[in-house]
Amino acid sequence: MNNSERRKELGLFLRARRDQALRADYGLPPVARRRERGLRREEVAFLSGVSVTWYTWLEQGRDISPSRQVLESISRSLHLSDTGLAYVLSLGGYAAAAPAGPAAATAPAHVQRLLDALDPNPAFALFPDWGVAGWNTAYAALYPNIATVAAQDRNLLWLVFTDPYVRDLLPDWDVTSKRFLAEFRAETGQRLGDPDIKYQVERLLETSPEFRQGWDRYDILGFESRERLFQHPAVGVLQLEHHQLSPSDRPDLHIVVYTPAPGSGAGVQMQRLMSAAV
Repeated sequence: MNNSERRKELGLFLRARRDQALRADYGLPPVARRRERGLRREEVAFLSGVSVTWYTWLEQGRDISPSRQVLESISRSLHLSDTGLAYVLSLGGYAAAAPAGPAAATAPAHVQRLLDALDPNPAFALFPDWGVAGWNTAYAALYPNIATVAAQDRNLLWLVFTDPYVRDLLPDWDVTSKRFLAEFRAETGQRLGDPDIKYQVERLLETSPEFRQGWDRYDILGFESRERLFQHPAVGVLQLEHHQLSPSDRPDLHIVVYTPAPGSGAGVQMQRLMSAAV
């Protein structure tokens, strides 16, 4: 889709949303012939803080360059969903709004149910700042500290670099910690000013010499599913495959799942761990 087509599509989309808006939602009376749906262009322009002429040009697909702030304001005025906002921004030539960070301390109930259904495979969910949003019984069996660590410290990067238990759990800690840091930087590079992410980085820079050294290298890596080794004190070395996915309705959350590596005995080992944890 070229720029002209995007401008046309944006205009058509805004017009459709304007026509379908329920006037009562804005405290406005019906218009002629008792029509209860549909806002006037001047009403949307007023609510969005732009001129009527400029908004009209936008709906007409004129060759103008609306700012991100203006498109966000119009989207709010039209009561668009997050998906609608992302669509408007994409048509305007902007990336979708970056997740603002965790709106709550834990994962939504349906995400937690998904994690529970993945037992006996260890699984957990991460917020954009890598705060751990939820986990299942298998993950708590693999890493018991997750259930007792202070809420403000329940962050994967913080735990990897500061918890001695994690260092003992990961026989290749030196390699894995560097990879996690490179993945974190790749995911959050455009959002380092976000308060949640800035907080994690600043306190790790103060606390961990290894983090500080790695942070200064500016290594960047994308996530890849791969085999991971865990040295668990109760069952020995587990060979697990590391996978990551995101729910379509919560793209700000990453779900991490560890499955038994092919040919390994990790499935039986995890069953033993979970039985012992009951």
